[in-house]
Amino acid sequence: MHIPAIVPAAGLAIASSLFVGAAHAADYVVDPTHSFVEFRVQHLGYSWLYGRFNVVEGGFSYDAADPAANRIAVTIDTTTVDTNHAERDKHLRSGDFLAVDDHPKATFESTGYAGTADKGVLSGVLSFHGVEKAIEIPVVKVGEGPDPWGGYRAGFHGTYTMTRADFGIDFDLGPAATTVQLELGVEGIRQ
Repeated sequence: MHIPAIVPAAGLAIASSLFVGAAHAADYVVDPTHSFVEFRVQHLGYSWLYGRFNVVEGGFSYDAADPAANRIAVTIDTTTVDTNHAERDKHLRSGDFLAVDDHPKATFESTGYAGTADKGVLSGVLSFHGVEKAIEIPVVKVGEGPDPWGGYRAGFHGTYTMTRADFGIDFDLGPAATTVQLELGVEGIRQ
């Protein structure tokens, strides 16, 4: 099944993203209020700077009986970068980093999955800051089941370490900040 490209992100973010397991093959829409792309990067080698992208959208399909067929496509709105500091966020949106005027979205679309219904490695293409790169994201299923509103949900968690220069972001933050660690959480509502 093909899910339209809708990610990090990062993004990371991103992605994203991330998916396997359920009793039957099903399609899910990402719940943007329960999904996230968070990141951390070393600050001068003394501590961590944390942030997130506040808008994540997309969809996924998965089947516990045939995990190799599981797919995801997510989009991250890079203009929503949030590190809890307005001036820093403005700088992150600038051409020194995310260049959101030219690259307001980041996407991740899976190309394959290897593993079980509960954990494995998601392969796909991350498009971030105008660069497309094949990446792998280790993922685990957090859980699934009925929600209080009569729906059915499934959630997954993944991590990815991004080398900033691989995506054309080379603003000098010192040797400790060449990589960004992304944490991805996706919760979907079965359609």
